[in-house]
Amino acid sequence: MGCFSCFGSGRGKEDLGHYGGKGGNGGGAAGLAAAAASSSAAAGAEAGAAVAPPRAEKFPAGADKARGKGNAGSKKELAVLKDANGNTISAQTFTFRQLAAATKNFRDECFIGEGGFGRVYRGRLDGTGQVVAIKQLNRDGNQGNKEFLVEVLMLSLLHHQNLVNLVGYCADGDQRLLVYEYMPLGSLEDHLHDLPPGKEALDWNTRMKIAAGAAKGLEYLHDKAQPPVIYRDFKSSNILLGHGFHAKLSDFGLAKLGPVGDKSHVSTRVMGTYGYCAPEYAMTGQLTVKSDVYSFGVVLLELITGRKAIDSTRPAAEQNLVSWAEAPKDG
Repeated sequence: MGCFSCFGSGRGKEDLGHYGGKGGNGGGAAGLAAAAASSSAAAGAEAGAAVAPPRAEKFPAGADKARGKGNAGSKKELAVLKDANGNTISAQTFTFRQLAAATKNFRDECFIGEGGFGRVYRGRLDGTGQVVAIKQLNRDGNQGNKEFLVEVLMLSLLHHQNLVNLVGYCADGDQRLLVYEYMPLGSLEDHLHDLPPGKEALDWNTRMKIAAGAAKGLEYLHDKAQPPVIYRDFKSSNILLGHGFHAKLSDFGLAKLGPVGDKSHVSTRVMGTYGYCAPEYAMTGQLTVKSDVYSFGVVLLELITGRKAIDSTRPAAEQNLVSWAEAPKDG
């Protein structure tokens, strides 16, 4: 299931397509600035002023307005991203040629997954030899310039052992690629549902280890970052697994700044994944950190029961995991 308005229909499994991306022959800050400028000013609020202590102070206060000012204004905003020591923060930039070389010109042998946002390839960077996951966004897909910019800004400033690491990006023309650390065990979804013959199910201790790791990632976003960051797309396919089943949250294109001061919520367009979206948020558009907590509860139910959040192959009364879990059981 992909990201969409919570009342829409799903797009099917996203496999390992939970990294992010942009590509072109001249990927760099100028290309990213162009991506920012082409998005609407109203949508720009998604990338507002976020702090991720101790590694980062906050997003520039005017970042949400940059997209209406043209390339020069956007580039200026990106140039003032600072860490706590006043050093400029910027993800590494790649040219499309570099990423094509890393993936052997995006050969099928390097392909590891595909989702609604684009295709994901395993690559090896020249020079460093680092193995990475490179997501080439579908030009006609659901992740646009706004989500691309949000993800680059968020992951450039938010750093935690349970958040996936953004290595860099490439931005040029109408292409988008994001370069992430490679997570060799794929997503939690890959280990819970539709297991191939011979693949063992996760044992209980491993399931709880994954749940604890994902919870620590959410705790960082909600309690350590100031203002808090609401993930808005917590689901099993967005929990990636490294060696030893170390869990990291990925795909921050829908992340949004939480309420500050005396505000109890932020009002926004309802976005997320059907089956994981908190009902009060879906009905009112009022977003709080509790919306993520609800989604965490759905994933916890998946870990406990082995069932999918939404499973159209089951009888009607059992298709929605939360509704099924809430319903009285015989015996």
